[in-house]
Amino acid sequence: MDIRTKRVYEPINPQDGVRILVDRIWPRGLTKADVQADLWLKEFAPSTALRKWYRHDRSKWKKFKRRYVLELDAASEAIERCFYNLAKKRVTLLFSARDVECNQAIALKEYLHSRFDEKAPKNSHLSK
Repeated sequence: MDIRTKRVYEPINPQDGVRILVDRIWPRGLTKADVQADLWLKEFAPSTALRKWYRHDRSKWKKFKRRYVLELDAASEAIERCFYNLAKKRVTLLFSARDVECNQAIALKEYLHSRFDEKAPKNSHLSK
């Protein structure tokens, strides 16, 4: 699965593939035309409580990822159904956070790779 992450405020590129916004809240100052997301999967974004607890504090990054994985695991069937159909395509997870290294899109990308790679048989279209 070819998954990339990109700040939603960066220019759109044809190489983005399927553009998926993974924020629970719509990015400030942008219209739908600005974002050009193919999907807005706010249900796969961190819960409001988790987002408010984290507040993009890098000292909480590891705990945030663990808590977020628990939330994702609770929705794993829906996530698998959604992303299984995208496995052969490039996917760009869009986020609005300023921190490009520690945000929910990075954590979701890691989660998707770990789940798909462990479930996919060798030589499958889901393997890396």
